[in-house]
Amino acid sequence: MKTFAEFGLEPKVLQAITELGFEESTPIQDKSIPIAITGTDLIGQAQTGTGKTAAFGIPLISKIPVSEDRIVALVMTPTRELAIQVAEEIGKLSRYKGTRSLPIYGGQDIGRQIRALKKKPQIIIGTPGRLLDHINRKTIRLDDVQTVVLDEADEMLDMGFMEDITSILSMVPEERQTMLFSATMPPNIQKLAQRFLKNPEHVSVIPKNITAPLIDQAYIELHERQKFEGLSRLLDMESPELAIVFGRTKRRVDELSEALQKRGYSADGLHGDLSQNQRDNVMRKFRDGSIDVLVATDVAARGLDVSGVSHVINFDLPQDPESYVHRIGRTGRAGKEGTAWSFVTPREIDHLHFIEKVTRQKIARKPLPSMAEAIEGKQRITAERLIEIIQSDDFQEYKGIAIQLLERYDSVHLVAAAIKLLTGEKKDVSIELTPEDPIRAKKRKPDIRSSGRRFSGGPFGSGNRSGNGGRSRDSRDNRGGYNRDRNNNSGRGDNRGRNEGGRSGEQRSSNNGEYRRQRSSSDDYVNN
Repeated sequence: MKTFAEFGLEPKVLQAITELGFEESTPIQDKSIPIAITGTDLIGQAQTGTGKTAAFGIPLISKIPVSEDRIVALVMTPTRELAIQVAEEIGKLSRYKGTRSLPIYGGQDIGRQIRALKKKPQIIIGTPGRLLDHINRKTIRLDDVQTVVLDEADEMLDMGFMEDITSILSMVPEERQTMLFSATMPPNIQKLAQRFLKNPEHVSVIPKNITAPLIDQAYIELHERQKFEGLSRLLDMESPELAIVFGRTKRRVDELSEALQKRGYSADGLHGDLSQNQRDNVMRKFRDGSIDVLVATDVAARGLDVSGVSHVINFDLPQDPESYVHRIGRTGRAGKEGTAWSFVTPREIDHLHFIEKVTRQKIARKPLPSMAEAIEGKQRITAERLIEIIQSDDFQEYKGIAIQLLERYDSVHLVAAAIKLLTGEKKDVSIELTPEDPIRAKKRKPDIRSSGRRFSGGPFGSGNRSGNGGRSRDSRDNRGGYNRDRNNNSGRGDNRGRNEGGRSGEQRSSNNGEYRRQRSSSDDYVNN
């Protein structure tokens, strides 16, 4: 891999890159940056967590003069979370040059965005629905855009944004650079590229295995009623720096995060029914370490890039193999090792095997940790932290009180008491969670494409994606403050789907944001 100095970047951009701690480029950056800087159209195929944002962000910042007072670059993302994160990273990369960028997304007050647009940003990062809203209001004009980036293009099309994307691209000058980044290249992505990109260069850094090799994957077979105790023991035994625990529904996330708090864990929940301010607050606490366990629905499986996540725990198995890959991809990032645990009930073993088959990855079975192992793990981690403090020699101001204590008490007793205090005692609170129905793989053979993204007759019945449309999502872009995928309630179902060309094959219901997917077989699953 090249060092960033070898790309011929200007000193102010290099200074920001160096301060962020980047030394060598990642494979996608190594291949994309030289092409992007020349202004050539580009198709970049890479999984999340490979450094795609810097791959297009560095060339954007390098090409835009600070004196520019027009919108000259447009980045489209599938979710508001990703829009915010892309804007944050571009902001960090441009901190010395002074390039101005602004995230535009549904769920945030549009008046606030209009006021921010008056400061003349040069780069707009936005979700398609809210971008169209601003374009229709004439608060965003695309007449001067010179570069367009489609980030996570397959995800945007899965969410039904094809029409919005084509509408936006048709308003951008034909003489422009277009860069498309996607984890997979299904036919609809290829058609989009053929229509809007001119003689693009194609770079790919797709690994042989779909799942990341640095992630240690394991599953525990247990009954639904054992899950919470299993989670408590696992958290105690592993003592993760930061952990994301995935639940299948909003109700599960709410109940589980509350239960963890009652037991004394530092946890909070994240799902699609939270307001943008609530989501931002939860993510801020997770990023700064105020909480070390984030309980989330699949809203967090895409786009949320938090450094230092050491563990991902699938409290509930995801509906499909791709969601499994996206979930566990939240750990093991930036070359660091990560650990992924999955809880599997006996009736879900076939579904686990289906995930193994599609991901081409064997997941090791491990036993439920015993109470003794959990206690031993907590004590071991506490002892290691004590040793780190001793080695850092950062305890001089505590020596006086330590000498006084040693004059009165036995040293072994003092250390044992210190370990007990630091380990903390979890509250013995009885917890009962509402059971979730198991996911069962149907016996009909799935149609597994090479990308592992599309299925027919698989375990999802008539709720399958067709042409990559109608995919269930926890979070969607809002247009003008209302949800694009309206349920017959407050517009806030946890799983929201749109088909690219029409209605989703899902029947909505009006009871508290829950709807029931009508399956092609007699197996119905309730999603809320």
